[in-house]
Amino acid sequence: MHLDGSMADGNGGDGRHGTDVPAAWARVKRRLRAELGEDVFASWFARLELEEVAGGVARLTVPTRFLKSWIESHYLDRVLTTFRAEADSVSRIEVGVRGPSAPVRSAPAAGKSNPTTGPLTRLHATATPAALQGPGPGVETEIAAPRGDSASVDLNGAPLDARLTFASFVVGRSNALAHAAAERIARNDGESTLYNPLYVHAGVGLGKTHLLHAAGHAAREAGRRVIYLTADRFMYGFVNALKTQSALAFKERLRAIDLLILDDVQFIQGKSIQTEFGHTLNALIDSGRQVVVASDRPPTELEALDERVRSRLAGGLVVEIGTLDEGLRTSILSARLAAVRQSHPNFEVSPAVSSYVARAITANGRDLEGAVNRLLAHATLTGAPVTVETAESAIRDLVKNREPKRVKIEDIQKLVASRYNVSRSDILSERRTAAVVKPRQIAMYLSKVLTLRSLPEIGRRFGGRDHTTVLHAVRKIEKQIGEDAVLGDEVELLKRMLQD
Repeated sequence: MHLDGSMADGNGGDGRHGTDVPAAWARVKRRLRAELGEDVFASWFARLELEEVAGGVARLTVPTRFLKSWIESHYLDRVLTTFRAEADSVSRIEVGVRGPSAPVRSAPAAGKSNPTTGPLTRLHATATPAALQGPGPGVETEIAAPRGDSASVDLNGAPLDARLTFASFVVGRSNALAHAAAERIARNDGESTLYNPLYVHAGVGLGKTHLLHAAGHAAREAGRRVIYLTADRFMYGFVNALKTQSALAFKERLRAIDLLILDDVQFIQGKSIQTEFGHTLNALIDSGRQVVVASDRPPTELEALDERVRSRLAGGLVVEIGTLDEGLRTSILSARLAAVRQSHPNFEVSPAVSSYVARAITANGRDLEGAVNRLLAHATLTGAPVTVETAESAIRDLVKNREPKRVKIEDIQKLVASRYNVSRSDILSERRTAAVVKPRQIAMYLSKVLTLRSLPEIGRRFGGRDHTTVLHAVRKIEKQIGEDAVLGDEVELLKRMLQD
């Protein structure tokens, strides 16, 4: 059976009632689209073409070996079953790779070879030795486009900070496991597939981004193809690819790397983008490529993220970087002071001052770095020695700002749900009964008052609601507290319980 509509099975049969091949193939693709969904079809079958049917074998072609491998591994039986329903002469499916610019050909003449595969341009990092060693500050990594694909496809990673390496990472009890896993992955010693994906979560300033950059540098030094993306950069790249009608090229190029590092995954939004992120995760992990992901919370608490994506993230190695103990804070402070003294040899901080700063600042490493910068400014601008008294004055606001307990939105939701005898899932749901609406609005109000989260972020954490919904809830509870003393007392009690 050839593309001109004639049948040519090995037994001289005429197929299913003289099936018109182009029409049958069109029906096969329509059925695949309907059965698998638009997203899956667009990702894997949009560029699948029928070359010929001969001897009971339907020969299909795709533009890249990656697509060929994925379809053969995951969908070959589905395609065969669907094809046989339209043309029962088909007993087998073969998938080949066509040349990047070659059109789908009509059937070859009898006796001639059937070159169903063409050359594949391997996706690779821009080929300069310096690029493999990792860029300096401000230099972005690019992955060259396959020949024949749109040159407009943008897949530039965010630059890796040259300062953030394993050598400059201070290891302590709270981050030792995360450090060991990241280093093992960067070395790629064969066991790293056990930790795929590696999911690191921590609060602000505890070192997760440092660890991601360090893994990226080490992997590049080993000659591996690495791309580091923030969540907003991933979303921008995908949306831009959709606008320029180059989404498939974008996907194929992203999946051609050895190590994908994605930071702040909690900010990925939009159903289609989350679906594509899920496909990318599956494709990379199933093909043995490494994925490293960072977030501010564990995958089970990413309520705004698709459940299948959360499950895949949770299926790897999930590691939390805990709060900095005093010993680790002291080590980080000492390392930062030593780095500053390289450019300011006369800058001296006594052990008493270092000990005070390490005890006083407990929140995160960024505040420790801020404290060092303030001490340096005092010493260089005034010329006076740094004493404990001057340190107290210099870092007073850093200490004061961190005194209240850090309240999590999840803790607010759990406490309010328990107080009003509903479940946390009720608060996150679309239910609009009075028994659920009131605690939901109180929880939103407390989230605005007790956390630094923005209205859009609070909305996302309450089942993906719009920021205007949160603003309405906050204003309504504020008004009711002013009018209802009992409610005011209830809310004040909840505040105290969350802050104690």
